[in-house]
Amino acid sequence: MARLPYADPSHPAIAPLAQRIAAERGGKMINLYKMLLQSPPVADGWRQLLTAIRQQCDLSARYRELAILRIAVLNEADYEFAQHVPFALAEGYTTAQLDALRRPDFRAHFDTVDLKVIDYTDAMTTTIRVPQAVFDAINAELSQREMVELTATIAAYNMVSRFLEALQLDHDA
Repeated sequence: MARLPYADPSHPAIAPLAQRIAAERGGKMINLYKMLLQSPPVADGWRQLLTAIRQQCDLSARYRELAILRIAVLNEADYEFAQHVPFALAEGYTTAQLDALRRPDFRAHFDTVDLKVIDYTDAMTTTIRVPQAVFDAINAELSQREMVELTATIAAYNMVSRFLEALQLDHDA
């Protein structure tokens, strides 16, 4: 159970923002945004950042979703993981691969570039400072813009998982 109550998206003070969020997210108002709407400025800033990352970047959605799922595993953020499974499946990952992300033998289930994305995600998430060899490996695969976008994605979704877990958001139905 969430540690704070969810905001009512129909409340007149936040309804226009709630409608915009829902419109940008396929008509859905997930619990994450219901909680964020407790602070409309934070909800709107969050919306802008995550919309840019998820919908306006050149970074492959495949790599973005892999990084997000790996962050969810590392941070034990089940809500985040559950929300992104459909997106990862749509990008061509298999259920077996996604299940493997939770196991120590995950490396056998991914290709070389996927593993470089995972290694970069792991370093940013667990040790903060990325070893030069890890950076160089993924940097050789991506453009400078894509490197910035991957780095921003990892940073942003670490923020997401920390928010979700601190406030213990409920899974959406």
